[in-house]
Amino acid sequence: MASATLRDELLCSICLSVFKDPVMLRCGHNFCRVCIGRVLDTHNKSRVYSCPECREQFKDRPALMRNIALRKIIENLLTPPIPTETGICCTYCVDSPVPAVKSCLHCEASLCDKHLRAHSKSPEHVLSEPSTSLEKRKCLHKKILEFYCNEDAACICVSCSLAGEYGRHDVQMIDEKKKLRNVLQKLTTKREKTEERVQSVEERRRKGQEKAAGEAERVTALFTDIRRRLDNLEKRVLSEISRQEKEESLSLSALIQKLEIKKDELSRKMRHIEELYIKSGIYAEGLIELLLDVNTASNNIHISDDLKTATWTEEEQNRPETAERFQDYNQVMSSRRFSSRRHCWDVESSTSGRWRVGMCYPSIGRRGGQSRIGYNNKSWGLERCKNQYLVIHDNKEILLPGNISSDRFRICLDYEAGQLSFYELCDPIRHLHTFTATFTEPLHAVLGVFWKKLDGALVDSWLKMRS
Repeated sequence: MASATLRDELLCSICLSVFKDPVMLRCGHNFCRVCIGRVLDTHNKSRVYSCPECREQFKDRPALMRNIALRKIIENLLTPPIPTETGICCTYCVDSPVPAVKSCLHCEASLCDKHLRAHSKSPEHVLSEPSTSLEKRKCLHKKILEFYCNEDAACICVSCSLAGEYGRHDVQMIDEKKKLRNVLQKLTTKREKTEERVQSVEERRRKGQEKAAGEAERVTALFTDIRRRLDNLEKRVLSEISRQEKEESLSLSALIQKLEIKKDELSRKMRHIEELYIKSGIYAEGLIELLLDVNTASNNIHISDDLKTATWTEEEQNRPETAERFQDYNQVMSSRRFSSRRHCWDVESSTSGRWRVGMCYPSIGRRGGQSRIGYNNKSWGLERCKNQYLVIHDNKEILLPGNISSDRFRICLDYEAGQLSFYELCDPIRHLHTFTATFTEPLHAVLGVFWKKLDGALVDSWLKMRS
């Protein structure tokens, strides 16, 4: 058996027992495989591995290398020695030790080549491989042990095998068992090599897993950086697009403002030229002469002898009731109608009272609210009411801004263009409003005059056609 000092060297510093399946770290220290595995498992969370002996640290979990030499030393020193078949000297060579080549179980002696040649060849002298324990090769019958009893785990001779004690037991020849033991030893060696290869493959797999994990971490970091760069690039591109859009918007806004100013200037020039054109008295065929149609006049309108002036009167005119006469509102139409080209005519008004002037279709109603100038889709008008002026069409009233001090107005019709315009005849001529429509019937000039109470007295209103 090994000495106490040597035995201490064969103890694991973790479990303090003799090494079981010893493995070695890169630093050179040995441990039981199970013991060091448990220690390294506790280091997994911190990812910092160290040797329990010297405290040397490893960046990655260290590989465990099997120490085959140490394992064999433990097996040889800590287990009883097996009798060897070599190193045995001849029993009869007393002068100097001569290696024995055979042992005689009958003589219980070992023989060299010289003494073997002189040895008896009788059957009872059984030769075997050199051995130091020849007496153990015989049973209690002092015969050679040729068989092995599997049930009693004992070597027996032929007599023993025939006795009742072993007669029914499973026995086999010792030489055959030796062969089996040799096969077992070979298989054990192959298994150890296979285990070493398995550990090597496991180590390769672990390294492969660690490498794959490292590659995955590197790729993840790479794509994270790419996404970050793309996000930053997207922000820069969007910011540049926004900046360019703002610059273009400001530029276009400035251009629109200039164009608006230019448009307003052109509109002002157009109005000025139109006013000059109208003021000159030439618009298409020039100013036209209009006469009122008494057949359309209501009973509270007085028509002058020249058929140009309409005046409100409290006195009934006793005109016959016809389909073409206005019944509920004091209105009268012109006898002339217009269905093409451009025309222009003037009207003079009273400075007090209430009146309306405009144009209408001949199909305008003659009774009820639908007959009022401007309060239907068949007429367009300019009205004076309570010192305010407004234009009306289809029941929609538009109050005109500013002061109107003149008592003369001009109405201009462009039938094909679908425009009806009202102007104040002051100096310079002032445009009041233009209606735009698609005319579907001929148009008549139309006047409406109404009374107004002022300081308790009725005030007449009148309108006069001018040419």
